[in-house]
Amino acid sequence: MLFAGGGVRTSGMKQIKKVLIANRGEIALRINRACHDMGIETVAVHSKIDESAMHVRLADAAVCIGPNESAKSYLNQPAILMAALMSGTDAVHPGVGFLAEDAGFAQKVASHGLIFVGPSPEHIRMMGDKVEARAKAVELGLPVVPGSDGVIKTVEEAKRVAAEVGYPVLMKAAGGGGGRGMRVIENAGDVADSMKACQVEALAAFGDDTVFIEKYLSHPRHIEFQILADSHGNVIHLGERDCSIQRRHQKIIEEGPSIVLTPEKRNKIGGIIVDALKKLGYLGAGTLEFLYQDGEFYFIEMNTRLQVEHPVTESITGIDIVRHQLRIAGGESLPYRQEHVRIEKHCIECRINAEDPISLVPRPGKVTDYLAPGGIGVRVDSALYAGYSVPPYYDNLVAKLVITGRTREQCIARTRRALKEYFIGPLQTNIPLHLRILEQPEFISGDYNIHWLERMLERQS
Repeated sequence: MLFAGGGVRTSGMKQIKKVLIANRGEIALRINRACHDMGIETVAVHSKIDESAMHVRLADAAVCIGPNESAKSYLNQPAILMAALMSGTDAVHPGVGFLAEDAGFAQKVASHGLIFVGPSPEHIRMMGDKVEARAKAVELGLPVVPGSDGVIKTVEEAKRVAAEVGYPVLMKAAGGGGGRGMRVIENAGDVADSMKACQVEALAAFGDDTVFIEKYLSHPRHIEFQILADSHGNVIHLGERDCSIQRRHQKIIEEGPSIVLTPEKRNKIGGIIVDALKKLGYLGAGTLEFLYQDGEFYFIEMNTRLQVEHPVTESITGIDIVRHQLRIAGGESLPYRQEHVRIEKHCIECRINAEDPISLVPRPGKVTDYLAPGGIGVRVDSALYAGYSVPPYYDNLVAKLVITGRTREQCIARTRRALKEYFIGPLQTNIPLHLRILEQPEFISGDYNIHWLERMLERQS
C-alpha cells in the first residue's frame, strides 16, 4: 500500500503519471493546474449537473460518477474508486472537503493499489476525532486549551469539569468542524440544555454525539501553521495564516503573516510544531490550528488535508503546496529545509461566496457576465465563467481572491481595488461585505479577534 507518506513508508519513488481528482470547483481546478505543470495527466470526476464545469473541461479525461446530490456523486466512494481504476490512474487527490478527511476512503484507495495524496488513514482518523487529537497533542508537547481530559458523558460530569476549568466554557463535538456542534456555556444552569443541543446537532452533522469541554477564551485570534513532511524524515513549517475574521465560526478573510507575531514567536511555536510532527511520524501536507491570546498558543485541531486558504502560504513563501503534495506522494524528499523558508511578503485572501452578504443565505444562479480583477499581486482561484450556473447542491464558495503585496498596507489597498473590479453578474455575492470589512479601522490596524466581525456587524446593523 502506498500513501503520500502515511503509516506505510514508501521503499522508493513511484512516478505518478495520472491523477484522479476526487473533488470539484476551484480546488479541483487548482489541483488540475499543478498536475499539468508537472506533466501529470488528470481525470476529473463530476456529478450530472457539473458536466460543463471548468474542472471537467480542462482535465484530460472526465467520468460522471452520479446524480447531482453530493451523497450520490462526490461522496460515492465505489463510483470514484471504479473511475480511478477504469481510467488507469496512479493516484487519487481528494482536494478539500468531501472525502479529503475520510480515513476509510484513504484506506480503500491504498487497498486498490493506488496512491492516496494525503496522510495515512491512521493520522486522518486520529486528528478527525477532536478528543483523541487533543490527547495526542498533549503527548507530543503541544500547548492546549484547559479542558476535559476526554469525552463528557453526563451532565454531572460536565458541571464538574466546567467548575474546575472556570466559566464560561465551550462544549464541542468530538467529530466536529465548521462551527457545528459547539455551545458556549456561561453558568451551571445552562449546562444541561447546552449539552443536549450540542449532542443533537453533532449527531445530525457528524453521526457522532460525543462531546468534550474546553475553556472559552474571550478574545483569541485564530492562527494556523502550514506544514509539509516527507517520507525521508523531513518536516518543515511554512509560517502562519491568521484566520480570525470569521462569522458563525466560518472563515471569511485570511491573511499571512499574522500582524501579532514576531519572528521570535513564529520560530518558537514553529519549532515545537515541527518536533511534534516528527515524533508523530506524520507525512504529507497538514495544518495545525491554534487559538492565540495574551501571547500564548493553544492547539485546537489539525486538518490532515489541503486548506481552502493554502494560497496565502504559497503567496508569502513562493512554495507550491499542491506540487509538493504530489512529490511527497511519489516518495520524493522535500527540496527545502527550514532555513530556506522565507516570509518576505504579505497576503490577504477573500472568500467570495454566492450568498446574501447580510443574511449569508446561499444565492445560486447563472453567471451571465464575468470579469475577474487583474494586475500585480492579484490571483483569482475560481472555476466561474460567463454562462456557468452555480448549482444549489454544494458549498457556495465560488472564488478566492488572493492579493499579495510588499507590505500589509499595500496589500489592503490592492485588495480594495481588486474587489471593486470583480464583477460576477447578476450573481449575489459577499463582495460588499469584504469591502465593508476592509474599511474598518480595527481591520486596518490589525486590532481584531475571532469575535470582532460579528460584533462589528451587530453594532452597524
